[in-house]
Amino acid sequence: MKLARDSKFENVVHVHYEPRGDARGYFQRIFDADLFREFGLPVEWCQGNESLSTSTNLVRGLHLQKPPYAETKYVRVVEGRALDVFVDIQEGSPTWGEWGSVELNQSNGIVIPKGFAHGFAVIEAPVKMIYQVDHEYAPAEEGGIRWDDPDLAISWPVDSPIVSEKDSQLPSLAELREDRSLWTH
Repeated sequence: MKLARDSKFENVVHVHYEPRGDARGYFQRIFDADLFREFGLPVEWCQGNESLSTSTNLVRGLHLQKPPYAETKYVRVVEGRALDVFVDIQEGSPTWGEWGSVELNQSNGIVIPKGFAHGFAVIEAPVKMIYQVDHEYAPAEEGGIRWDDPDLAISWPVDSPIVSEKDSQLPSLAELREDRSLWTH
């Protein structure tokens, strides 16, 4: 297992797995507390979540938890392929409002810090994704940004995607910036 900081977003960390295998299959380490600590990452996760997306041309997100309920997420795909997208909305960040992405599959993962919105598009279905988070889910404190916000201009690898009703009604980044109640209390 190797960790590497994102070249644009200092606190985003890419995780690369190093499976060891033979004709029977493989074994790989997916978490190492000492290595995570060395990178300043959480080592105590309070929840583990799994999502299943069964069709291609699907987008989920961009989701966030409002402070003080914001979450660091350790995200990995155990089946399929997804374009994982994250948007920096950390107060005072030099990359505020900018987005990054990484294709996730069984060979890698990503740690997205507090203060980022998160979403993904299915590239190869089904996509089974596992999230470890460092703060309990607070339904009343969830929020997000519209996946198709023209100011973000995210290059999603889908045409006319399937999006939930809830995700289609999320505010734009400009609305989030203008109305701080959408982000903080």
